[in-house]
Amino acid sequence: MGNLTLPRGRHLRIVGVTAIGLLLASSAVAATPGNAQPVTRTAVQPASAVDAPLGVDEISSSPNLRLIANLPKAAPFDSTSALGTDIAFQGKYAYVGNYDGFVIYDISKPSKPKIESQVLCPGSQNDISIHGDLLFLSTDSSRSDDSCSSVAQSAAIKESWEGIKIFDIRDKKSPRYIKSVETACGSHTHTLVPGKDKKTVYLYVSSYSPQATFPDCQPPHDSISIVKVPLHKPTDAAVVATPNLFPDGGYPGRQGGSATTGCHDITVYPQRDLAAGACMGDGILLDITKREAPRVIHTVRDTTNFAFWHSATFNNSGNKVVFTDELGGGGGATCNEAIGPNRGANAIYDITGRGDNRQLVFRSYFKIPRVNGDTENCVAHNGSLIPVLGKDIMVQAWYQGGVSVWDFTDSRKPKEIGYWERGPLSDTQLVVGGSWSAYYYNGYVYSSDIQKGLDVLDINDWRVWTAKLVHYRELNVQSQPSYLSW
Repeated sequence: MGNLTLPRGRHLRIVGVTAIGLLLASSAVAATPGNAQPVTRTAVQPASAVDAPLGVDEISSSPNLRLIANLPKAAPFDSTSALGTDIAFQGKYAYVGNYDGFVIYDISKPSKPKIESQVLCPGSQNDISIHGDLLFLSTDSSRSDDSCSSVAQSAAIKESWEGIKIFDIRDKKSPRYIKSVETACGSHTHTLVPGKDKKTVYLYVSSYSPQATFPDCQPPHDSISIVKVPLHKPTDAAVVATPNLFPDGGYPGRQGGSATTGCHDITVYPQRDLAAGACMGDGILLDITKREAPRVIHTVRDTTNFAFWHSATFNNSGNKVVFTDELGGGGGATCNEAIGPNRGANAIYDITGRGDNRQLVFRSYFKIPRVNGDTENCVAHNGSLIPVLGKDIMVQAWYQGGVSVWDFTDSRKPKEIGYWERGPLSDTQLVVGGSWSAYYYNGYVYSSDIQKGLDVLDINDWRVWTAKLVHYRELNVQSQPSYLSW
């Protein structure tokens, strides 16, 4: 999951980009129900993502984290406006979203990843998840229709479309678009939640920022959309509930902090029937025992340091939550000296109490200790637990701040234990780039770099060696799995 909050999809300026190809290994087409013909596309880009030359890599790292592979973005996803986004994993494949579609990588040899196929389907930001033979994409930029050959158009037009797209990925070289589901205010991110009957999955769809001029995104917007997907017939997928998580209207906002008008991201811990929502101005803990009726147990706010509650990660024991603050919306230089250590950072909360009396209790902040330049967008972003037995260790993306590995076993005294970064893309202007998502999967760290493509890193540290004992067949990081602990 992820975000570039400031230049949100329906408010972006439009830049014409032509991209034509064929859906073969290492190539791309627009996938549309009943139409797999190549088309001319219109891409959406943030105002700060200009077509500027990218700088030479200046890689620095701790001794325990090293780059073993980089596979650059390939045409038609090789422009600086085709931003690489989130990652999902299954078997020997990594699925990486892009503002212009998605890419399937073969990672059977992590040191030599290769592109299996690319699907051209613009609709920022194409947040992505996987379940079995199904792939789900989020569209949060207003489109003329639900096809992959649509064009960008104003959300003020009633017929405009935003929501969820579903693909059949049994043939990795030729994914097939099979279904769309429109959702209120689009789908900035979504979280896959397995149904308890194993015959259904749910998508918790997060979106925000309604406007009076948007027919399908009217204020107030204090809810999420829940899409039910019958696995035996995914073409019957539909919205089944829109629970209001903020009946009091949520946090009203302050100078430098966001009012709550929906959620940005939700992480679920299905085995514990828990979820944590990062909802702009609020952090929430939810009971998801009833998948179609999640219940808010506790709400927290940080009126001093948090600007935009962006994402959440549980520890394996389910008694801590790490929330991230995406100060500057992902496009700002917030790891410089002027911002300081407590803003644009992680906040670690312990979960105390039991049942409906559970509460989130703040313990500390964590931010990377390196100072970045004023031309580097840098802020806390997407990460995952490293499945270390008996400890709480996380790998995390910080855009141009790079990839950080940090330990929050003592929630009052978090510490970094490893890092890797390239340095600035430019010394003279801020060009949006860096690691959008950095996740641990079956022995390696995979990073989706907005501009540079797929990075694979090897972590060699005695503190995380037990992670090598944990093997996932499928991993959607925001659908957090449990692993054995001591």
